[in-house]
Amino acid sequence: MVVDNASTDGSVETIARRWPDILILENQANLGFAQAVNRGIRTTSSELVLLLNPDTLAGGKAIDALAAGLRADASIAAAGPRIVDGDGRPEISWWDHLGPLAEWRLRRLRRAHERGTPRAGRRVDSLMGRRREVDWLTGACLMARRQAVVAAGLMDQSYFLYFDDVDLCAALRAGGGRLLFLPAAEIVHLRGRTVSRQPQATARRYRASQLHFYRKHHRLWYPLLRLALRLRGQLP
Repeated sequence: MVVDNASTDGSVETIARRWPDILILENQANLGFAQAVNRGIRTTSSELVLLLNPDTLAGGKAIDALAAGLRADASIAAAGPRIVDGDGRPEISWWDHLGPLAEWRLRRLRRAHERGTPRAGRRVDSLMGRRREVDWLTGACLMARRQAVVAAGLMDQSYFLYFDDVDLCAALRAGGGRLLFLPAAEIVHLRGRTVSRQPQATARRYRASQLHFYRKHHRLWYPLLRLALRLRGQLP
């Protein structure tokens, strides 16, 4: 099943023509990632659900590895793969639960890695090379138990884009579930192809989601974040 957020690139027609057995749910407007995911979950009944960005290439072996990881341990609520970019470089696909310090560390490492800093590259290779239990898995590719996601209340639809995966992972852990990073499963992420056409709108949505996340998870830091964004002219 594919949920389409009012795309205009002919992808719906292509899917219908090449894979006629796939159910396509067409939204009349771009409702954002969380709403689209929730609609897909409500429409299906499988044991496991897969969140997958449209700008990814996921082979069958990677999907099978994620499913095997979940089925091997009932305490695992969700599993995520090692994610590489189009050049085969690993991306940061898990992290600690985001807060001011964790977000700063993530941003610092990601920027250094994107600049090609050797030390950052080695750090990311190390972090993304070992199977481990984590706080947060990116929603670019995340497989979860339907029962756990439903018990968590599905995804928070207040998020249009960004932070929705961190929020979902926090809810899964709050419900007693564990999150597993599985580097044996690997997918390719052609990052940015879905948002690069609208950089200003993307920046506004990022800040709006960030504010909602801090209001929900870090209430003491929320007013300071609003003040900082206002002073920098970035308050949505």
